[in-house]
Amino acid sequence: MLDTTQSDAAPPKDEPRGCLFALSQPPLMIFLAVIGCLLLMASLHDLLML
Repeated sequence: MLDTTQSDAAPPKDEPRGCLFALSQPPLMIFLAVIGCLLLMASLHDLLML
């Protein structure tokens, strides 16, 4: 017969997910892309137009 009880070695459900999970969220990546584009545009403006 199979033992279907939960053992104590099972990982907890509330464990932190870490940085890779945070970076996989679309709103965060859109925000970071917009900030990166603004920084790129500002640096190109400083290099080429000033």
